[in-house]
Order: sequence, then C-alpha cells, then structure tokens
Amino acid sequence: MEAFVTTLLLAALVNAGDRSQLLCAALALRFDRPGQMIAAIVIASGIGSALAAFGGVVVGTWISRDALSLFYALSLLFAAAGMLAWRRPVNVLGGWKIGPFLTTLLGIAIVQLGDKGQFIIAATAARSHDALWPLLGGWAGTVLGLVPAVVLRERMAELPLTAIRISAGIIILLVGITLVLLAFGLI
Repeated sequence: MEAFVTTLLLAALVNAGDRSQLLCAALALRFDRPGQMIAAIVIASGIGSALAAFGGVVVGTWISRDALSLFYALSLLFAAAGMLAWRRPVNVLGGWKIGPFLTTLLGIAIVQLGDKGQFIIAATAARSHDALWPLLGGWAGTVLGLVPAVVLRERMAELPLTAIRISAGIIILLVGITLVLLAFGLI
C-alpha cells in the first residue's frame, strides 16, 4: 500500500505545471470534448504506467537492494531536476486532424513516454518488487494531475503554474537528497 500512496502523490506532483498538463489544457480549449479527452488520458496513462511498473519489476530482479534504494532516490532527483529546469513551449498538436480522443491519447502517450513520472513508477515497482500498487498509484496520480487541466481549460492560465511546478520540484528534490544520503548510509 505504501507503493500505491507514494506513486500516487509523486505522479500527481510531477505533473503539476508539466508539459502533459499544459497539453491537456490546450487540447481542452481546442476540442471542448472533456469526456473523450478524460477517457484518452485514463487509457494513455494506464498503458504508460503499466509499462513502467512491469519494467521496474524486471529491473528490480537484476540489482541489489542497496542499488534499488539509490535507483529510487535518483529517479526523484532527476524528476526534480526536470521540474526545476527551463520549459520549452508545448506543441499543441495543431496539425493533428484525428479528433479529440486520438489526439489526446497519442499526444499524452508520446509526451509521457520516458517522462519523470514513468521513472518514479518504475523505481517504486523495482524497489517494492510489485507491479500492481505502483501501477495503480502512478496511474491514479497521473490522472489526478491531468484531468483538472481538461476541466479548468482557460482558467489554468490564471494559476501560478511555474511557482507550483518549482515548489513541487523543490519538495521532490529534498526527498531525493534525503534518500540518497540514506542509500549511502550518511544519515
């Protein structure tokens, strides 16, 4: 259950102000089909979370427990670095003429493939040697992080997304640093 709660919270945090969330808001403005978009988000994030979780379990069988602790800590440090780094503008997929469902499904799948949330899900699954709880937590957290952008649409521009993203990045960075120090036995 710890793996579920951890990945849920972290996946929701890493999507705060992220490209995926901004893409969802832009597509919601473009299509005005929230039901189709939410269904696409649920499917795309579910597939991505499953790939990450099962990949993490495989990696978890290859490396030692100490290395797994370091892998988990590094996934958080890299996620924080990604959140604190400069953001390039989001491609709103304006040339895609395949409708709201497929545009959202493929857009989210592509943007999130190998994204920081995927690494956190994989690292949690590797550490816990269980795919189910990290998969479900990461999936729920991703949906929790993206669906509000579809619902809020243009009101997303009123939120201090940069401050939210940087604050979340600092929190994850501090947790990651603490876990690195623990992995090396320094605290």
